[in-house]
Amino acid sequence: MSATAPSNDDACLLVLNCGSSSIKFALFDGRQDPPPRRPFWGGQVTGIGGPKPTYTEDGGAAEPVPLQDRESPHHAALEHIRTRTRKRLAGRHLRAVAHRVVHGGSKYSEPVLVDTGVLADLKSYIPLAPLHQPFALEAMDVLLKGLPDCPQVACFDTGFHHTLPLVERMLPLPYSAYERGLRRYGFHGLSYEYMAVALADRHGERARGRTVVAHLGSGASLCAMHELRSVATTMGFSALDGLMMSTRCGALDPGAVIYLMEIEKLTLEQVGHVLYHESGLLGVSGVSGDTRELLAREQESGDVGDRIRAALALYVRRIVREIGAMAAVLGGLDLLVFTAGVGEHSAVIRSRICRDLAYLGVAVDEAANERNEPVIAGPGSRVSVGVEPTNEEWIAARQAVAVTG
Repeated sequence: MSATAPSNDDACLLVLNCGSSSIKFALFDGRQDPPPRRPFWGGQVTGIGGPKPTYTEDGGAAEPVPLQDRESPHHAALEHIRTRTRKRLAGRHLRAVAHRVVHGGSKYSEPVLVDTGVLADLKSYIPLAPLHQPFALEAMDVLLKGLPDCPQVACFDTGFHHTLPLVERMLPLPYSAYERGLRRYGFHGLSYEYMAVALADRHGERARGRTVVAHLGSGASLCAMHELRSVATTMGFSALDGLMMSTRCGALDPGAVIYLMEIEKLTLEQVGHVLYHESGLLGVSGVSGDTRELLAREQESGDVGDRIRAALALYVRRIVREIGAMAAVLGGLDLLVFTAGVGEHSAVIRSRICRDLAYLGVAVDEAANERNEPVIAGPGSRVSVGVEPTNEEWIAARQAVAVTG
């Protein structure tokens, strides 16, 4: 990858999304403002830190990737991506590199150019997002040294929620805790920012009304929007809060955490591992955190089948309960939209959620739902219901253009 050139005539934008075991990347044409909504190339390295990491480009098959640096596997994965990207650029230059950063704290409400000072600030938020924050920052650190002339832009998942009113930001703790930064931040902001654009395009003025977006993936949350701005969300101080997720618990009685530590004698590190990695769908079912596998096996008999059915029922119940809470905050519901992996692709989960929201006037056209159509509301539904693929990478690319000019 070459450093930024004076002209944007041949510019590209690289977007990186670094997680605990994967790095996703996308390359956008950087000659337009905003850039095209779809990257012209991308892929991911998965299984980082495991015995068999793989590299995949869009439209291609997964191939084993040797990560020689076992002490710093994320660094090695990033170097592999840099090598492939340099080849793909074929002489074009990088206008900027945009990073999805989960937590910007109370200081960073807008995307920002990365320097050593910003990097130091963001490291202080690692305890609030341990699954993602350290790895995004490692990539920034590597590129600050390896591509010092190429602008890097941090794009924050918390940023979209800075429109939350004070009553939604506060936790019922001593006010001094709020002053120290213990507050509700909200996450999945890049996804919700894209929804604010895409839903206005598809649904017009209705999208500006009382809208709830359900981002249902491995991590999951809801966002209540009015005038396409965040007014309430289910994730709070950390990405553990709110909905039941693949392996994360979601909202939990804090007394249960005290019990685990005081009575069952789990250490702080052990409790963190349970809440982040051993709870949610995986924890309740004992089988998997993947809804596809659980749905395929929910008719099994015996204890395994009972636990799978219980996990799916609890997963749906928590989503339904929180959508009801969002509707209460909004004073009603005009538009309900599903996005992210489960939200975009699981007709069964969508159907079960909407079935239990009939009291709000939600009705689904099951044939349209099975086809994952953009509009799945049934005849007579008082609420518009949609399915909208998210596009966090484009939001990050757009933000990078806005910051770098």
